[in-house]
Amino acid sequence: MTTTHLLYLHGFRSSPSSSKARQTAAYMAAHHPSVTFWCPQLPPSPRAAMALVAQGIADWPRPSMAVIGSSLGGFYASWVAQHAGCPSVMLNPAVDPARDLARYIGEQTSWHDPSERFYFLPEYIDELQALDMRGRSPAAPELAIVAKGDEVLDWREMVGRYPQAKQVVLEGGDHALGNYADYLPLVSQFLQLA
Repeated sequence: MTTTHLLYLHGFRSSPSSSKARQTAAYMAAHHPSVTFWCPQLPPSPRAAMALVAQGIADWPRPSMAVIGSSLGGFYASWVAQHAGCPSVMLNPAVDPARDLARYIGEQTSWHDPSERFYFLPEYIDELQALDMRGRSPAAPELAIVAKGDEVLDWREMVGRYPQAKQVVLEGGDHALGNYADYLPLVSQFLQLA
């Protein structure tokens, strides 16, 4: 089944202005202009973020939709894929954000606009735990692109989290996946973009 609707989920402190989000949008416009592409600005609350996504994709055709997520967005993508039964692509995905983001409780700034501030509240940790899909069999095919050189997340945890996924494990690299554009054709092929 070809993918006609594609959701892109950015990471923590990130936005639709991130390099990977912009590269994905540009690639879609150039190579798959008929595909509906949506990259929402996610609120800091994980529960609110997934409510926004669920509302946004409510009318999307489940058999022909897919999701890409980066970092915390990869964690969210696993939740979306489980609930929508759709293929997913995880880019250096967060495996245990409830553990890793506990130290970020308090005021934060956006990566792409340091003047943008938001509060990461203690209750968001429980919201993250409620969204954890670890231990569940994938609802649809998964692709994980993982950089061994990720300076934020442990690549071994990422690889271990997605044992049934098609895995592309990069020697070196970084959390931002600076060479992400090189992998967009692979992502396109994996998702069978229309």
